[in-house]
Amino acid sequence: MTTAAGATPVASPSEPPRHPLDPDPVRATKARAVFALGLMGALTGLLVGGVVPATVALLLARQARREAYASGGFLTGAAWLRRGESLAWTGLTLVAVTVIAMVVVGVIRLAEVPYGHDYAPNVD
Repeated sequence: MTTAAGATPVASPSEPPRHPLDPDPVRATKARAVFALGLMGALTGLLVGGVVPATVALLLARQARREAYASGGFLTGAAWLRRGESLAWTGLTLVAVTVIAMVVVGVIRLAEVPYGHDYAPNVD
């Protein structure tokens, strides 16, 4: 292949030609934040503290998806978003399981407590 002066590079058949002023595709920074918050939510889910980072991760993922759609394909990181969202839902599930288990244990302990006053046998 010879190149002549002023010739434009030939694009591969699988890729549409890009305009020279188009920005380069970059990974969305919110995608990394969603993954990190989702991971923190999943790791601290059993301690009930995971509800905060998991909720923030889900809200941030919604914003990141909106921005990626509006960018027309120049913001990448959909895989990081999916992983972060699944980790955030895992963290919220662990929080729900922990809260339900604590409520069940509390109800069982409350049921074991005798009802009313427990007087001595010689009291009427």
